Amino acid sequence: MTDNPSDGAKMDFASDMSYGDYLRLDPILDAQHPLSEAHDEMLFIVQHQTSELWMRLAIHELNAARVSIRSGNLRPAFKMLSRVARIFEQLNGAWDVLRTMTPSEYTAFRPSLGNSSGFQSHQYRLIEFILGNRNAKLMQLHAHKPAATAALEAELAQPSLYQVALDLLGHRMQVPDLAGPVGQTAWQPQDRIQDLWQQVYEHPETHWEIYELAEKLVDLEDYFRRWRFNHVTTVERIIGFKRGTGGTSGVGYLRKMLEVELFPELWHVRGAL
Repeated sequence: MTDNPSDGAKMDFASDMSYGDYLRLDPILDAQHPLSEAHDEMLFIVQHQTSELWMRLAIHELNAARVSIRSGNLRPAFKMLSRVARIFEQLNGAWDVLRTMTPSEYTAFRPSLGNSSGFQSHQYRLIEFILGNRNAKLMQLHAHKPAATAALEAELAQPSLYQVALDLLGHRMQVPDLAGPVGQTAWQPQDRIQDLWQQVYEHPETHWEIYELAEKLVDLEDYFRRWRFNHVTTVERIIGFKRGTGGTSGVGYLRKMLEVELFPELWHVRGAL
């Protein structure tokens, strides 16, 4: 008898797939290339790279949830939407790590960023487009990336997640054409939609699945808003009110984004109940 924990474990992977092979860790772990000698640039790179990986998963889940909602199969969609909310909880935790960096430490490598900025993340833009906050003018940022442009154009050609949810709401409440046409601008609140959500919230036992869908959407936006808020406070803590590297007004722009409502009727209805 031995206390060696490796007893029985496969040790030779010369001809078999290993953990690192399956996850393709070599290119992932070789993707961090600081452009300065500053110690904290590695933190900045890793934080943003891992955030992009989490956003990739969020896109995967949101697209699948939309398909499920469109088919009326809501239970899998509930699981996926809950997962996306937790993904943004994870992204919130990443800001806590980045906030360990001081303004002096960031200043040491900020020139290395050039004009690069998180504002240019096509995955973040795709998430916003999926959720209904659409601004086709921002496509210009991604014109130099054909694959990113194609993904964003494909998204703008279909209903947002919220529109699909509204289609289902309209079907269940026998109100046709509730979601309106596919658009390339941000969703604007409508009184008739708020009135229908109010009926759902006033009689949840009658509309339980739609009621639960509404709460999953609110939960998702809640975590998304927290992510935006933490982004603002992190930027203000590190660079104050300087302009962003990508040319935006920095904190001013981010604070304006805090006012955006993805599913406005679901928030406004609370004051009417």
